Amino acid sequence: MLLPPPASDCFLSNRHRMSRFLTTTVHISAAILTKSPPHIHLSSTLFSPPHFTSAYCRRPKPHRSISVRAVDSSSDTKSDDVSSGIQEDKREFKSEFENNGSLRGDDDYPSGEFEFESPGAWKSFVVKLRMLIAYPWQRVRKGSVLEMKLRGQISDQVKTRFSSGLSLPQICENLIKAAYDPRISGVYLHIETLNCGWGKIEEIRRHILDFRKSGKFIIGYAPAWSEKEYYLGCACEELYAPPSAYFSLYGLSAQAQFLGGVLEKVGVQPQVQRIGKYKSAGDQLMRKNISEENREVLTTLVDNIYGNWVDKICQAKGKKKEDIESFINDGVYQVEKLKEDGWITDIKYDDEVTSMLKTKLGIVEEKKLPVVDYKKYSRVRKWTLGLSGGKDRIAVIRASGSISRVRGPFSSPSSGIIAEQFIEKIRTVRESKRYKAVIIRIDSPGGDALASDLMWREIRLLAASKPVIASMVDVAASGGYYMAMAAQTILSENLTLTGSIGVVTGKFNLGKLYERIGFNKEIISKGRYAELTAADQRPFSPDEEKLFAESAQNSYKQFRNKAAFSRSMSEDKMEEIAQGRVWTGNDAASRGLVDAIGGFSRAVAIAKQKANIPQDKRVTLVELSKSSPSLPEILSGIGSSVIGIDTTLKQLLDGLTSSDGVQARMDGIMFQRSEGSPFANPIFNVLKDYLSSL
Repeated sequence: MLLPPPASDCFLSNRHRMSRFLTTTVHISAAILTKSPPHIHLSSTLFSPPHFTSAYCRRPKPHRSISVRAVDSSSDTKSDDVSSGIQEDKREFKSEFENNGSLRGDDDYPSGEFEFESPGAWKSFVVKLRMLIAYPWQRVRKGSVLEMKLRGQISDQVKTRFSSGLSLPQICENLIKAAYDPRISGVYLHIETLNCGWGKIEEIRRHILDFRKSGKFIIGYAPAWSEKEYYLGCACEELYAPPSAYFSLYGLSAQAQFLGGVLEKVGVQPQVQRIGKYKSAGDQLMRKNISEENREVLTTLVDNIYGNWVDKICQAKGKKKEDIESFINDGVYQVEKLKEDGWITDIKYDDEVTSMLKTKLGIVEEKKLPVVDYKKYSRVRKWTLGLSGGKDRIAVIRASGSISRVRGPFSSPSSGIIAEQFIEKIRTVRESKRYKAVIIRIDSPGGDALASDLMWREIRLLAASKPVIASMVDVAASGGYYMAMAAQTILSENLTLTGSIGVVTGKFNLGKLYERIGFNKEIISKGRYAELTAADQRPFSPDEEKLFAESAQNSYKQFRNKAAFSRSMSEDKMEEIAQGRVWTGNDAASRGLVDAIGGFSRAVAIAKQKANIPQDKRVTLVELSKSSPSLPEILSGIGSSVIGIDTTLKQLLDGLTSSDGVQARMDGIMFQRSEGSPFANPIFNVLKDYLSSL
């Protein structure tokens, strides 16, 4: 059992603020997305990729042996419920090994690779007929160019027509629909500064390359870009930039920021228990400089992302690795040099690219280029294009953002993963006979450890009744990995951030700050540990500190042991790769934390395989998403006032922290030139102003 959450002034509170800006800020050309989790059950059938090859791809072999499944269930760190579950899974594993002759993790998985097939005469006729009877807002002029502007944040959630911003599922769906739509002649991508992680970038790039298999053109235009945006642009058939383009291909960097000195000056003493030598959550509060363990992790992340970027650019541009690294190290600042060395196709303004497209399509200069934008094309039904799903249904549940057990009084419906709502959705799917399999898309740095454990349990129960595939997006670490490890199969992108198996908890000692501002607090209590988290005007007593440390250790052992059990490892083996360390997808796969590398299309292919659905058979993907927050809900979170110095301090400190109780949370990582992380918190500016006034 996990510890019940401490009082509201515990180091980590449920409004998930602290780790958002006090986290290690890593500038590496990507960012982690935290947007709304599923809430209201909207059963909408989204596009099912029409054709996948049945080719199989072998995942990197994890460092396991057959004997590691025998987890010591006698450990006093496990509950009776977990022990019985382990014994049951041992029997299941033994049967599976005897039947297949190999470990579950060494199975081959279908690749899910998109394969374009030109429609026959009859299908083309049916599609044209359906287009004639389509609603006006679903009609597209023949010969149109699909124009999409990729800029800012990209959510993994499905957007409604009234929602703003870009949606990864709809971007990918639009590209596949456009490949088959006879009315679409090509795609024109405007690529500017993106605020998302490398997982989403990989998914979009894959769909750009898939679109090119249709034989239609896809042109990129990039007025402002760096490594991440160029990674997408070079996947296009041609890439253009204006002569005044803002660009920077200078490599990758990481920054770690620390408030230990600032808090010391204002009289705030953080008392933090973080378990796992690589668990750097809390370092930003306690330390004044980076630890060697954190430096090791960040160095590895930078190396992996940089190496992947260079390798993919080599493939796309036909250049040698040494040439690309030399180009980056030269510090190029002239667009002309980009054209000269073949990094872009040509230097053109947007209107010149438009004129070029007119010529390409045989349109006279005086006429307008027929264009359909991203939002309008998102309303085109796949049924119109003959891409409807099949009879078999696969549920898709998307979980994005920080994890909380219940919705807080100031949180909006889009404030992250609310465990009680997620569990309700999981139970609904488990009790339904409509779905053959389930895909859980996870994009979360974690959060409340209790909430993560409760969701882990429900996902395991769901996996006992039907196949469950965990598909990681930008990040699925700490509590996010806690959720994923309950699934039968785990996928991630090459550069998804995952792992971070560790916990952190603590509280602030505000005694010196209270003294400076003339505030006093007295507590009347009964019970040896009654003031454990209530007394924020003094440090822990020795007995309190010991209990606090033991409680955190117990929570860590539960997390680690369940991870070992879920991944068929011994606890000692899991300890080697746990300890709060963050891994990229490829490294996680080689260590057995992840089963396969791939995106959503591969998750669908594996779900088909596990549900005994032929790979060439279409399925209906049922999105269990949520609607946008209403205006009253938004205003309710803004209109509350806070009175009193004690309450004000708690609001500030709770705003900096994450959620009540022990946390399974990874540091927020903001990637280079993303213009702000989705985990970044505006309350940081409030804190700076507040501290400057003391």
